[in-house]
Amino acid sequence: MSNFFSKAEVTSSGRPVLLRNEVECHLLSAVDLEPEDHRHFSLLKSGLLILTTHRLIWLPSSSASTPTSASAIPLAAISHIFSSKKSLKSVFHSPRIRFQVLVSSDGRVFDPGSESGSSSGSGSRSVVVTAVIRGKGDCDGFLVKFWDSWRARAWETTETSDSGSASASGSGAATGTGGGLYSSDGSVRMVGVAGILRKEQEMWESTDKSLQDAFQDLNALMSKAKEMVMLAEKMRQKLLSGTSSQTIGTNDDDMGSKEEMQDWLLSVGIISPVTKESAGALYHQQLSRQLADFVRIPLERAGGMINLIDAYCLFNRARGTDRNFGFPAANNV
Repeated sequence: MSNFFSKAEVTSSGRPVLLRNEVECHLLSAVDLEPEDHRHFSLLKSGLLILTTHRLIWLPSSSASTPTSASAIPLAAISHIFSSKKSLKSVFHSPRIRFQVLVSSDGRVFDPGSESGSSSGSGSRSVVVTAVIRGKGDCDGFLVKFWDSWRARAWETTETSDSGSASASGSGAATGTGGGLYSSDGSVRMVGVAGILRKEQEMWESTDKSLQDAFQDLNALMSKAKEMVMLAEKMRQKLLSGTSSQTIGTNDDDMGSKEEMQDWLLSVGIISPVTKESAGALYHQQLSRQLADFVRIPLERAGGMINLIDAYCLFNRARGTDRNFGFPAANNV
């Protein structure tokens, strides 16, 4: 009965581990998830329901008497969301949100990203799941965000970009084996050390232009914040991999500059910061959990001890446009 929902990973502080490009949209506390077929499926009682751009994530309450693992429902598995009906009966009952979920042949929620989901093709049947909101929260606001996230289908954009990059790398490898100094469009092919240096120079020029555009004013920073964090994360991964593979012929100055760049990129930003709009009454609770996850790496790099105001400075700088936390002095850094 406990294997109906997909399993979700959580951090040591109880925060969900988000997928690539996944962003939190809304939270509701004290929520029950009840599939209509109670005979075969388990019930999830009084947990935290988190809506993201890719999934519905249910986290068990810390005060739960029976241990329950975190569960998730991919938005891709939802075939229909029922509109809420206002009636006299609904006034005396807890608010409810009903949606239809596709179920695979093995009796689990259909997950297109898993191996079982890809092998089964599509859900063999559907089950109606009811989310009963027993806590205080904006149920109507959650339903609106639920509709928006489901219709936006952000998970398809991620899959398309992944397949596009894979096909591009595959075609690049295929054309590269053909040889020659000119590519199919007539431009000079980048080869040898000069080609690598030229490609790196173009990448840094593009990055520098993006940084200048982003810091022109606050509106530009807010609109490009997510793009800049993703770009910084890609640069950090490339630097980390390059440090281990390009040790020959590298002097101390180059290594020091790479380490300094890594330190800077590690504190650029958080892709999905907890905000008052998304967390509501759970803002301070979820913010403290995100701070616990964030400060772990700076603490390890500092040897286990760091000034409190330094921690707030790093955290507020990573949060970027939503600095409603910490010391006023740290907010100005």
